[in-house]
Amino acid sequence: MYAITGITGQVGGALAHHLLAAGLPVRAIVRDAAKGAAWAGRGCEIALADMHGTAALTHAFTGASAVFVLLPPNFDPTDGFPESRAVIASLRMALQAARPERVVCLSTVGAQATQPNLLNQLGIMERELGTLALPVAFLRAAWFIENSLWDVAAARDGVIPNFLQPLDREVPMVACADIAALAAELMQARWDGVRVVELEAQERVSPNDIAAGFARLLGHPVAATAVPRDTWHDLLTSQGMRNPVPRSQMLDGFNQGWIDFEGGPHMSRKGGTTLDAALRALLERA
Repeated sequence: MYAITGITGQVGGALAHHLLAAGLPVRAIVRDAAKGAAWAGRGCEIALADMHGTAALTHAFTGASAVFVLLPPNFDPTDGFPESRAVIASLRMALQAARPERVVCLSTVGAQATQPNLLNQLGIMERELGTLALPVAFLRAAWFIENSLWDVAAARDGVIPNFLQPLDREVPMVACADIAALAAELMQARWDGVRVVELEAQERVSPNDIAAGFARLLGHPVAATAVPRDTWHDLLTSQGMRNPVPRSQMLDGFNQGWIDFEGGPHMSRKGGTTLDAALRALLERA
């Protein structure tokens, strides 16, 4: 049995499709039965559990050959990340009690960075789950190309505002389809102790590359423009964020180059989805 948290999301859902296509039994872990109905229709076993519910998570993880876990995204955390720490503690206790054969945990590029930033949440998760007496693999994924879904409307209008800058700086990115494919591979693998696997696309991507990709697919010029750094705090606050500092620090990390893979680009696994293919899928969704 292969248990998946986050199955209603982009990566978890694609991972489930990979495993089901391979004829493997999947346990979909969802917060309520309504969210699991579609997966039940695809032949999945359904387990109801909230990420804070240690007892329910333990039940959902028990008997699993492999468990896929991820930290629910929190882009506007309280100082010290108490929300994420609570989820991590619940996951750790449940995994320790259930003792699945192995654990695949979705992490991030830059999880090892010590500078304060939003991704420190994933570093905390790696440190905590890495102490389990279980085989644990941390899949450190690059910046999701699918984040560009938020840019589709702007691309149609011809100008995409960017926090990533300078606009020609290439950063590690990857498509969710490639993350799911590697997660499926890891779920079926065997190893001892802790593994770290870092994943990005074949080529690194700049904001100018994304604008050019949209231009090719839309058939009209699209330009990237930089959002001035000194406007970020007020802009993010105006959008409803209470604590924009960690997010701004994360963006600084990408822009300054201290958020990157621990093993560097020569050591990372490479996905097969091209930038244009990923952007085309976003245009079809929007």
